[in-house]
Amino acid sequence: MTQNPLQFQKGLSLPDFLKEYGTEEQCAQALERWRWPQGFICPRCGGQHEPVRLRTRALLQCRHCHHQASLTAGTLFEATKLPLATWFLAMFLLTQQQNGIAALELKRHLGVAYLTAWRIKHKLLQVMKERDDHTPLGGVIEVDDADWGGERHGAKPGRGSPNQVPFIAALSCNDEGHPIGLRLGTVAGFRNTEVERFAQRHCDPHASVLTDGLAGFTGIAHAGFEHQPLVTGGGYRRMAIPEFQWLNTVLGNVKNSLQGSYHHLSGQPLPRYLGEFCYRFHRRFDLAARLPRLGWAAVRTPPMPHRLLKLAEAVSYTHLTLPTNREV
Repeated sequence: MTQNPLQFQKGLSLPDFLKEYGTEEQCAQALERWRWPQGFICPRCGGQHEPVRLRTRALLQCRHCHHQASLTAGTLFEATKLPLATWFLAMFLLTQQQNGIAALELKRHLGVAYLTAWRIKHKLLQVMKERDDHTPLGGVIEVDDADWGGERHGAKPGRGSPNQVPFIAALSCNDEGHPIGLRLGTVAGFRNTEVERFAQRHCDPHASVLTDGLAGFTGIAHAGFEHQPLVTGGGYRRMAIPEFQWLNTVLGNVKNSLQGSYHHLSGQPLPRYLGEFCYRFHRRFDLAARLPRLGWAAVRTPPMPHRLLKLAEAVSYTHLTLPTNREV
């Protein structure tokens, strides 16, 4: 049987990870390479030269202005009390797993408290999400509506159930029809104003957008995009339409991945988990490079204390009004 080279690529094995990032010193060296690829640059005076390395305090001192800089200052890792090796192991587990990893399982692997594992995980997921959010999709984009969550006993059945979180999926394809870009975003509902806001944020102004006949997708035309609505009908008939073949496949993979990894996933952190899936999707052709690419982005991400982490979660979740204890 012919093996799919994408599925059977080598990736970054645990022995290779330990060989490259197995010690605190190796992690610090990697962090320095990611932060200053062309060599140390003083944050104060901008001088570029080999710094004085203070062994007793793990600081880098500028030879010109004598400013002392920390490797982690101004990055996602600022003020961390954990060894860098713990952060690197977390990045390895998040980037090399086929699906996501729950904070409870991450806690066991890292040997830390659950809240610590939760913070590490969600800080890294926020980096993943923000990394992709700044790049709009272009070309021909397939857009569809979806829901996360099931019906709650005694609540309204079907779409509009208070236990369901609506989100929009947008997939761009190249000239050969192969998927190259993905965006998943929660919305307050499938109204044209919500769809318009999603399109303006995630789609290139010159893109052509293909959707089904849902009334709310008129917001795409209101946003100034070329809109091609296609009435598909409901049920399994729409699954067989070739124009949405890739998008339907990706949506199925999204739900299978989330359901297989997170048994209790409420609506509020959902945007981060959707962002994690997009991050994996865009970097599926080179699994081994996922960790250094995530580290490169992390050192360019400002510090994220717990208060800002929760605030970012609330902003990403927009104005959905689901009870915080509702889980699926």
